[in-house]
Amino acid sequence: MKVLVLGSGVIGVTSAYYLARAGHDVTVVDRQPEPALETSFANAGEVSPGYSSPWAGPGVPVKAVKWLLMKHGPLVIRPKLDPVMWVWLLKMLRNCTSERYAVNKSRMIPIAEYSRDCLRDLRRDIGIQYDDRAQGTLQLFRYQAQLDGTGEDIAVLKQYGVPFEVLSREGCIAVEPALGGVKEKFVGGLRLPQDETGDCHMFTQALALEAEKLGVRFNFNVGIDGLNADTTRITGVATSAGMMTADAYVLALGSYSPILLRPLGISLPVYPVKGYSITVPIKDASGAPESTVMDESYKVAITRLGNRIRVGGTAEISGFSDKLYDARRATLDHSLTDLFPRGGDLAKATFWSGLRPMTPDGPPVIGPTQYANLHLNTGHGTLGWTMSCGSGRVLADMLSGKKPEIDAKELSIKRYDVRFG
Repeated sequence: MKVLVLGSGVIGVTSAYYLARAGHDVTVVDRQPEPALETSFANAGEVSPGYSSPWAGPGVPVKAVKWLLMKHGPLVIRPKLDPVMWVWLLKMLRNCTSERYAVNKSRMIPIAEYSRDCLRDLRRDIGIQYDDRAQGTLQLFRYQAQLDGTGEDIAVLKQYGVPFEVLSREGCIAVEPALGGVKEKFVGGLRLPQDETGDCHMFTQALALEAEKLGVRFNFNVGIDGLNADTTRITGVATSAGMMTADAYVLALGSYSPILLRPLGISLPVYPVKGYSITVPIKDASGAPESTVMDESYKVAITRLGNRIRVGGTAEISGFSDKLYDARRATLDHSLTDLFPRGGDLAKATFWSGLRPMTPDGPPVIGPTQYANLHLNTGHGTLGWTMSCGSGRVLADMLSGKKPEIDAKELSIKRYDVRFG
């Protein structure tokens, strides 16, 4: 079958790779000159199934007010005269109940765990390299109240069989020795030993080369203008290079996916939530993290990627703005220098932002639409890197008429029609 994949971020490229491996004739189209130059470019670097949780949960509205008032708060809202923004926020608030949180998390954990397993298979099968490490994630608590409040999280980890370790201050230092120099800054941590790290941009570019070996064609520097359709099927994609046609179409354009779907009468509740990162050269390896340290107070992830440190955080709701704000960098700088003061050369850091495609309930949207030959693979939010390989594999199985190895029915867009509106 001839398949046209729209988007060459980590979701589009994994979709193309698995489709080609299943024997399909695949073409990828993207406006950028090469893969992974937008949201997949400089994310926090975590592959963290254990932290695959909805942002919408009980207590979040109260916490959000506190975060908005913090100097280095993890949440920023820049109001706009955009009804889509406010409708999305209201839908997210509707999901901030214990019942919906449990349902949404139950949909996220399986695809995240499956994706990590698929990523491990890729490393074994094709030897792909991307500054990867498999040394877990340490959620670091600065205050005793944070450590005491882990009961609900631990219960969820037990429910889904996710290995974990509750660590004292000394236990944290044992897995992250550089923290020994700032031990007065924290009281303990929660470690997920099966989590991994890696450079998403490096991975996506390497997998694109592997996909080309399987026959995938990449059409870069091509703008995507719209989808043409009759009453039941997509008939073509209007692009800056002319009309492109295929037997099936995969929409993997992240935050921009709803824009193409709206003229077709499809309402996809995905909205951009901007994240920021700095990438810092390591100047003292003994003062740098070994894997990922999550600074719980500021919701900042500090990750070692080869000879660099990636520091990522902030949830900024400001539409499609790509503006870099110094205040957001100040938060990242503060978290890094407070916990790893000797590790990185901050003067040589690069500053970046990307638009995470967030759904109001948390799980991504994977699967068919009302148009028989149009499939979606989008809405992964902060977990695109974590869920990428599993999402691509599931989508490829669906298009190939195979039953996916995990139950992905509740990840389709149909869930909004039935339960969440």
